[in-house]
Amino acid sequence: MATMVMESIGRVFISRQQIRQVPRLLTKAAPSMPGTVTDSEVPAYFRERYISAGYRPLEQSWRYYFLSLFQRHNETINVWTHLLAFLLLLVKLRQLADMVDFVNDHHSWPLLILVLSSLTYSGFSVLAHLLGGKSELCHYLFYFLDYVGVAQYQYGSAVVHFYYAVDETMHRSMRGLFMPTATILSCLSCLGCCYGKYCNHTRPCWVRKVCQVVPSALAYMWDSSPVAKRLLLWSNDDLAVAYHFGQVAFFLSCSFFFTFPLLERYLPGRCDFVGQSHQVFHVLLSCCTFCQIHASYLDYVHRGQLYLRLHESDDAALFVGLYVLTLVGCALITAFMLRKVKHVLDFKLKLK
Repeated sequence: MATMVMESIGRVFISRQQIRQVPRLLTKAAPSMPGTVTDSEVPAYFRERYISAGYRPLEQSWRYYFLSLFQRHNETINVWTHLLAFLLLLVKLRQLADMVDFVNDHHSWPLLILVLSSLTYSGFSVLAHLLGGKSELCHYLFYFLDYVGVAQYQYGSAVVHFYYAVDETMHRSMRGLFMPTATILSCLSCLGCCYGKYCNHTRPCWVRKVCQVVPSALAYMWDSSPVAKRLLLWSNDDLAVAYHFGQVAFFLSCSFFFTFPLLERYLPGRCDFVGQSHQVFHVLLSCCTFCQIHASYLDYVHRGQLYLRLHESDDAALFVGLYVLTLVGCALITAFMLRKVKHVLDFKLKLK
């Protein structure tokens, strides 16, 4: 017994020693990593309102930007909030895979679409905040991918709400219309966000917000309409309604912080590293996603009699096809907008 205890203590001690060596190993791996710079030292398209310091210098090696994951700068918290969410979503997917037969039960495919779209948006967000500071072209490329992630997550939300959360009356009136409209709105959301980023520094700031917020708001209202009706008619025996209420509350809260950067506006200079409204937006959006996934899982388990009656056997496959169509549409929009960006950058290069 004493020997086993000593071996366990030795393993813990070795683990702690290894953890303490991580900063030194990172320093050896990148001994000359440059420090951060102020907003006056980066181009205008990299600057965020009310954030005056903590910017990473441009045109460094890819290794620098990957290793900046462990550096203190004004994107560190944005990266880590969605990186942690991504890892937790992988754990959630593993848990669901142990309880749900995603291969043979086609009625589970909408739930799988939601989880995969959640992984995609959080992963693309990590790439945008981690690598978008390398150059102007990379900035547009990775943030356009971020918007693709947001758009396909909107579709993922729509499909679980229409498949599991809808009631019979609403399904009867919206059948054949709801999901194709959700696909169109997701693509319009991607287009609006990409265009808002494209004209960010040639038009007033409110133009970007309108382009990003209005299409996304329309998509959200449409996609969440089955949940909204259910919350209005909720009953005490509805096991998922608390989580649906949670996802709506978290989403409305995160939308507020995305639209209005109040924290950094009223605390200038104090939110360059932590405390930015966008960081709060990330945390609240992640909470919304986990509430939504759990609510959809509860609906999948407890509302089987309803959705088996409402949906035909090939509906799930059709919705998977629309998901692929959404991804293709968003990819084409991104390619088109990236081409416009490339033309602008080539024109700037000729003028130099």
